[in-house]
Amino acid sequence: MSDASIFEQITRLGVVPVIAIDSAEAALPLADALLAGGLPIIEITFRTAAAAEVIELLCRRRPEIIVGAGTILTTENLEAAGAAGARFGIAPGMNPQIVARAQEIGLPFVPGVATASDIECALSMGSTTLKFFPSQALGGVAMLRALAAPFSHTGLRFVPTGGINPENLESYLSLPVVAAAGGTWIAKKDDIAAGRWPEIRDRCKAAVELVARARR
Repeated sequence: MSDASIFEQITRLGVVPVIAIDSAEAALPLADALLAGGLPIIEITFRTAAAAEVIELLCRRRPEIIVGAGTILTTENLEAAGAAGARFGIAPGMNPQIVARAQEIGLPFVPGVATASDIECALSMGSTTLKFFPSQALGGVAMLRALAAPFSHTGLRFVPTGGINPENLESYLSLPVVAAAGGTWIAKKDDIAAGRWPEIRDRCKAAVELVARARR
């Protein structure tokens, strides 16, 4: 799938649940909760040893979900994600080596940025969808608006992540430069461990409603 196609789908959905999951056993019930909540997308972070196994399982058993890989810090993470079937990758920072390798293997990739220099580096490598991280700690909506302004003519889109929640989601999505927002609030580790699938489903439904309201 082309970068443009996958990024169009991410933009259409507006929210990317960011998930750290310790066990593959919880992967399918989690996926079903997301589907029931109308949010068929997930970013499995490489913060746990189960990440690649979970990505492979979801891609094989729940192909209707757009499965991405997050916290890509090394080319090994990247290649494991690609081999497992991930449809996109996301990193917290801008590592030219990883961006180049993602382009080589054909995996749509979203590097992270926090400064204008990061953005210039990403643009020089052809990356136009960027993760703004850690968003709230960097100044939130006001900072993103100011940082994006000099680059507005380039077609850049951002996926702000870090401190996003139901209270501030609409303010981010109201910015034309925001493709989608990444959030951990939808399914936290303790929710997954406790099997709180109805609660996760309901958070998805609420997020979908917020996206619709922000874009109306």
